[in-house]
Amino acid sequence: MKCKLLCCLFLLTTVLISCAQSASKESTTLSAAAFKEAIAQKEVQVLDVRTAAEFNGGHIQHALQANWLDKKEFTDRTQHLDKSKTVYIYCQAGGRSAAAQTYLAEQGYKVINLEGGMSNWKMNSFPVEGNGDKAQMRVIDFKKTIAANDYVLVDVGAEWCPPCRKMLPVLAELKQKPAHPFYFLAVDGGIDIEVMKAIHSEGLPTFILYKHGKEVWRNQGITSLETFNTALK
Repeated sequence: MKCKLLCCLFLLTTVLISCAQSASKESTTLSAAAFKEAIAQKEVQVLDVRTAAEFNGGHIQHALQANWLDKKEFTDRTQHLDKSKTVYIYCQAGGRSAAAQTYLAEQGYKVINLEGGMSNWKMNSFPVEGNGDKAQMRVIDFKKTIAANDYVLVDVGAEWCPPCRKMLPVLAELKQKPAHPFYFLAVDGGIDIEVMKAIHSEGLPTFILYKHGKEVWRNQGITSLETFNTALK
């Protein structure tokens, strides 16, 4: 009887260990080819955890960006990710994204890491997007635009910034039915660095309202349609 009990316990332990090992290996890291196939699905979340400079030098199509080495930026941006959808994450070689993967998993996200990072992606000759040598907006041109219009709403953001992307429907609605007509000026948070310095913009997104050339309102982060319209009134 004792022998049978020990055998049963041994079999149960073996099964549990096997299941745990299987779970730990369950697609938490994918090869470049498998990663590419996975992110080809609609409405996936791809996150680049490198710096903005690295991102601009070449990134995976439709990727969001949050610098893992800047804890505040990383926390501020990733809080807007959708926990109901898998996050496909990568860095340059896989180290930073592995650390970020552990952090995000602890926050309740399902995260899959790109094995070997962007280096491995490029080694496979998979497509890369980047701003290349796109010229910055000149500060003098920015100031001329501000001065030439009665009301100017400046949006300092980027397509790859999670909260910025979340603001797109709100901005689209605001442009259709504003409380007061205004000129919309987009400042690229990854390119127009000199303008950002000139207006002291440190986070994305940042919205600034100018009236007759002077700043009258500013807000950083997710902003409601009602807040915009109140400012415009």
